[in-house]
Amino acid sequence: DAKHLVPNKMRDFFCTINLDQEEVFRTQVVEKSLSPYFGEEFYFEIPRTFQWLSFYIYDKSVLQKDLRIGKVSIKKEDLCNYTGKENWFMLQPVDSNSEVQGKVHLELKLNEVITDNGSVCQQLVVHIKECHGLPLINGQNCDPYATVSLVGPSRNDQKKTKVKKKTSNPQFNETFYFEVTRSSSYTKKSQFQVEEEDIEKLEIRVDLWNNGNLVQDIFLGEIKVPVKVLRNDSFQAWYLLQPRENGNKSSKTDDLGSLRLNICYTEDCVLPSEYYASLRNLLLKSSDVQPISASAAYILSEVCRDKYDAVLPLVRLLLHHHKLVPFVAAVAELDLKDTQEANTIFRGNSLATRCVDEMMKIVGKHYLKVTLKPVIDEICESPKPCEIDPIKLREGDNVEINMENLRYYVDKVFREIVRSSISCPTLMCDVFYSLRHLAAKRFPNDPHVQYSAVSSFVFLRFFAVAVVSPHTFHLRPHHPDAQTSRTLTLISKAIQTLGSWGSLTKSKLSSFKETFMCEFFKTFQEEKFTESVKKFLDDVSSTESKEPSGVSEPVHLKEGEMYKRAQGRTRIGKKNFKKRWFCLTSREFTYHKQQDKEPIFTIPIKNILAVEKLDESSFNKKNMFQVLHGEKPLYIQANNCVEASEWIEALCRVTRCNQKRLSFYHPSAFLNGNWLCCKATIENTVGCARCTADVPADTQIEIDGDRETERIYSLFTINRSKLQKLEEACGSIAVYQGPRKEPDDYSNFTIEDSVATFHTLKQIIEIVEKLNESHEKYQKKRSSSAKYGSEENPIVGKVS
Repeated sequence: DAKHLVPNKMRDFFCTINLDQEEVFRTQVVEKSLSPYFGEEFYFEIPRTFQWLSFYIYDKSVLQKDLRIGKVSIKKEDLCNYTGKENWFMLQPVDSNSEVQGKVHLELKLNEVITDNGSVCQQLVVHIKECHGLPLINGQNCDPYATVSLVGPSRNDQKKTKVKKKTSNPQFNETFYFEVTRSSSYTKKSQFQVEEEDIEKLEIRVDLWNNGNLVQDIFLGEIKVPVKVLRNDSFQAWYLLQPRENGNKSSKTDDLGSLRLNICYTEDCVLPSEYYASLRNLLLKSSDVQPISASAAYILSEVCRDKYDAVLPLVRLLLHHHKLVPFVAAVAELDLKDTQEANTIFRGNSLATRCVDEMMKIVGKHYLKVTLKPVIDEICESPKPCEIDPIKLREGDNVEINMENLRYYVDKVFREIVRSSISCPTLMCDVFYSLRHLAAKRFPNDPHVQYSAVSSFVFLRFFAVAVVSPHTFHLRPHHPDAQTSRTLTLISKAIQTLGSWGSLTKSKLSSFKETFMCEFFKTFQEEKFTESVKKFLDDVSSTESKEPSGVSEPVHLKEGEMYKRAQGRTRIGKKNFKKRWFCLTSREFTYHKQQDKEPIFTIPIKNILAVEKLDESSFNKKNMFQVLHGEKPLYIQANNCVEASEWIEALCRVTRCNQKRLSFYHPSAFLNGNWLCCKATIENTVGCARCTADVPADTQIEIDGDRETERIYSLFTINRSKLQKLEEACGSIAVYQGPRKEPDDYSNFTIEDSVATFHTLKQIIEIVEKLNESHEKYQKKRSSSAKYGSEENPIVGKVS
């Protein structure tokens, strides 16, 4: 959210997330506010290098261009200082001279030249080769050119390259010559005194510009290199473009407002798979360790300050290797030992409950979509007034009508849920089956506890949470407005209550704090709903096959708006790009003129031969990829680099088992009678580049086991001191049959068997030390291979 934004009058605001100058996400517009609450979460993999993560606040305009109010920009190197916690950031003014991205490749040389009269002078040769990653201008590739200057106290010689049209990666390949020193006998008139020029004060400046044609040119960035660093040698390097030195300085000192962000940024260096074998095996056998508190997975959760940091990679790794169900059963059994009353079962934030929560989020994505998305869409797109709290009623509201509307929505959501057991993923059912039987074993005299063990997750922590926050579960693109949020909150409360009716003997009416909710629930027939809930809970906690008869429904994987190159020809004979709505399911890839319209073009998934990136040079457009199938390639342009990467990954996952997948493809397009990449003139000739391999192995759950193991290794490394404390605690307990130090040192740890726990800790510390050595070797190798100034490791700032 943001507060105290200027101008000091109610406006419509939205916020964008940018990698350098490339917008990757945009929030919904919050109308008529000075302190807008966005409440949106964005999770994404970063598919390219970047310098800045930026957040821009815009004032939405209907007739004019949206106005940028201010920004928060955080350097990549500083992200670790803010990760995992909320921070308020003051908005900074947006200055066009500081809005830069990209890099430039230069070759510089200082030559000695003998003149006609035999004297010696120095000549500077600047070869500007190319640029990479220049920003889009108004959503399109720019028309860049460069100015190359030799600047000193008494001179400013400037030369200019040709303009390159519609490209973010221009190839200039132009060479410029500058006379650095001249002999005192030089007679041609000059605007500066040559003999007084000091080479120590000269510098080469390269400025990148976007040619504005009829409007003002736009500054894209600059680099400066002192001439003295050349020392008569040829110097070739890549440089990151920098803002102008006065870029962030503004004459305005007004407070533009502030923005609250919660950023979680992780950067992992993933080694080859064999390096993780020992740690992976130790983690995967956790469910077999007795007691479970002595296992590596449990110890990980003990030493992490926030259990969630440990739970996410742990659940994903165990899921990937089909070891999650026995582990959840083991930690749930430990949880139940400390549960004294049946009505508080699985209500806390323990390792067991968090693991089940995370599993449901990962595995239950499609289940939520097919069950709730249609009714959530109806509520958000055609909202009916549902407020039944007398204090919050507005003038003219009719509480009876509102109650009818709320009852209609609650009935519809509840009906969709209790009918959905056939769609519940098998893994979720297996986990619920384990929890149900563990609960019945712990409280054998309570016939209802087997139901409450399951309903506490599936109703309270899954469906009810998804109803109140549909944007978090990708059921809606944005956070709903205030009135719709209130409606969803009331529905969520009702669903929680109805879900608990089937698992508790006493009526829940007495437990409501709000009188109006008691009145609302008096309209429900408890017996009818109780039977429906029990039947649903029986179904989703059964290990019997729930596959429906006939052909199962296709899994909806991804949809969104992108641009595709026309398959046919326009009247003037040129192919153009058109905006279309794309939809990917487990059966087909389609595009439509608009969302919810019939498909214009359909490619069955089994017919897709390859999905690969397309070189920008093909059409002078960024973020392009190609879908190769039986006919001509389908060329598609995504809106940003993150979106392009996500579509390519989704398409690769769903086509991974296609028998006719290609081994080679053409990285560029076939235009004007030849392939731009290899210059072959036959359109159906075999590709000239090898296709991307090693796509993830799960269509619905994308998990990289090595990356998750690397994350766990990082967590152990960060919490090394706690591992040692836990080791000391085990040693103390084993020797003295109890801690000799103050209880506070060890009271936060669960140690059931000090010998077994100590043995696991020694293994963890040994494995972490070996991985530390492997990482150090890799970093040394990387630093020696990625020379400073190379394309992978460009020079930042001024060279000295």
